[in-house]
This record gives sequence, C-alpha cells and structure tokens, in this order.
Amino acid sequence: MDMPGIINTYFEADRRNDADALLDTFAIEAVVEDEGAHHQGVAAIREWWVAAKKATQYHAEPVESAVDCNKAIVRARVSGQFPGSPVMLTHAFTLKDDRIVWLEIRS
Repeated sequence: MDMPGIINTYFEADRRNDADALLDTFAIEAVVEDEGAHHQGVAAIREWWVAAKKATQYHAEPVESAVDCNKAIVRARVSGQFPGSPVMLTHAFTLKDDRIVWLEIRS
C-alpha cells in the first residue's frame, strides 16, 4: 500500500501498542481530532491514545490509502471492544518535515 513511511510507522507502533514509537511520529504541537475531541501536543495525544487503547483494546488495519503532497487519507478496518466492531474509519493525515502535524479520525 502506498503510504508515507511515517504513516506506516504510526500504524505499526499502534499495532504493537508502543506509545513511545507512536508519539515519535508526531510533531511537538500536533493535533488529533477524534470523536469530536481536540487533542493538541504530544502529552495530550499520549493521554488520548492510552485511554482509547485501554477502553477499547482496538486494532487498526489499513486497507486503502491515497496520498497527495503532504496529505494522506487512509481507510482502516478498526476492531476492538466497542459496539459495532469492526468499523471502517478514515484517518486524514497532514505531514510536515516527515512528522504528523494533524490527524483527523472519522467514520
């Protein structure tokens, strides 16, 4: 699948439950938008990610992607301990200097 290396690293770290490796993919002041909530900065992103993993024990498997310059859209099959599992979610990434500066996760 055609994805920038940093996005591959993001999904691989997520699969391994490796918070440090996952956070290394983000710029210091990056933003994550998920389920209507805004998380800015790596400390807030860590809190969001750890809480989501603990609550749902989810696994995200990328199934398709489209890349245009510094933007990438990845559709992933997400399964875990939540109602309606599995679901297809869109991960919209914006990259700068080989880091994620914005990630929006939506259905």
